[in-house]
Formats: sequence, C-alpha cells, structure tokens
Amino acid sequence: MTTLDIFSDPICPWCYIGKALLDRALLEVPDHPFTLRWRPFLLNPAMPAEGMDRTAYLEGKFGGRAGALEAYRPVLEMAEAAGLEIDLAAISRTPSSLDAQRLIHWADIEGVQTAVVSSLFRAYFREGRDIGDREVLGDVADGCGMDAALVQRLLASDADRREIVEMDAAARGMGVTAVPTFVVAGQHAVPGAQPTELWLRVIAELRAAG
Repeated sequence: MTTLDIFSDPICPWCYIGKALLDRALLEVPDHPFTLRWRPFLLNPAMPAEGMDRTAYLEGKFGGRAGALEAYRPVLEMAEAAGLEIDLAAISRTPSSLDAQRLIHWADIEGVQTAVVSSLFRAYFREGRDIGDREVLGDVADGCGMDAALVQRLLASDADRREIVEMDAAARGMGVTAVPTFVVAGQHAVPGAQPTELWLRVIAELRAAG
C-alpha cells in the first residue's frame, strides 16, 4: 500500500472539494493502492478558542463583503461542478479548528479517521454546525462509532493540544503553505484540489509500478 498524507483543515472549502474529487477516483478504482492519513494544518492558528462571527471573519480577511463574495465565487463554482452542496449562509461562526483536529487525530487511532473527516465537512459546510463546539464534536465522534463520552473528557483536557500545534508547525517547516496538500508515499507533494482524472492517472502509475 502507498500512504497518501492529506494536510487539511476541516473548515477549508477547498479541502472539502479536494476530498470529494479524490473520493470519486477511489470509488472508481476500489482496489486502489492508497492508505489515507489525514494530517493537521491550522488555517487560523491564532483563532480564539470560541471562534468568531463569520461575517466579521470574512470581512476582516477579505476586506469587506464584496471581497468575501469574490473570494468564494470560485469555491461555489467548483463545488457545483463537483456536485457538492455548500450552504455558506448557514455558517454563522468561523470556529477554531484545533479541537476538530484533535478529534481527527484520535479517530486515526480508532481506524475511523476518514469517516470523521467526512462528517466534519458535512457538519460544517452542509449543516452550518459549529465544529469548534465540543458537543458537536461529540456528536460527530458518536456517529462514527467512537466513544463520545471519552472524546468529551479528552476535549475538556489538554490532551494532544500541543502535539497538534507541533504537527502544524512541522507541516509548515516542510513547505506546506496551503491546503489541501497531498503527499504521495512521503515524497511527492500535490497541492490543491486536484481533478479526479489526475488521481486516476496516479493510481494507474502506482499499480503499474507495483
């Protein structure tokens, strides 16, 4: 098997789109050689733990409503082309993703990491839920077969908080500057939301070489 490391943030719309395009290739070739491993990258490392109002965040980041609308136009166009539902109007807060990244980290231990990532994307982009809220994260964990009570206890502690921050710093140190970034077999970096056709070619090349 070939490890595919995916540096991602669950509040990143391009990560949501990139996963969907990859998923199509994996469904088309069910005996693909990839083992997926989701790695943390914090889009907003200085975000307060409670997050912030979505409108204030977008206007601060993009210089006003017009700038925010312009920045998200290609996101919505690509999502529509990929057949993905994104309900930006339902999102009232931009959360800190640190706790969500901790949950993704623990989900790897439980063998349900991709399921948790999928649920986080759905909760945030389709349902407008605050994935910085620990009750929401507990619901996501429970829905993926994790022990929600244990997850809540861990979230209430500092468990793996420093580790996530250190992994984020390590990703930046190795040259990851934006997400999603895919790293094939620990060697070949593929930045951005790539088309399904690219992944089909990569899979074919790996199978031919194997």
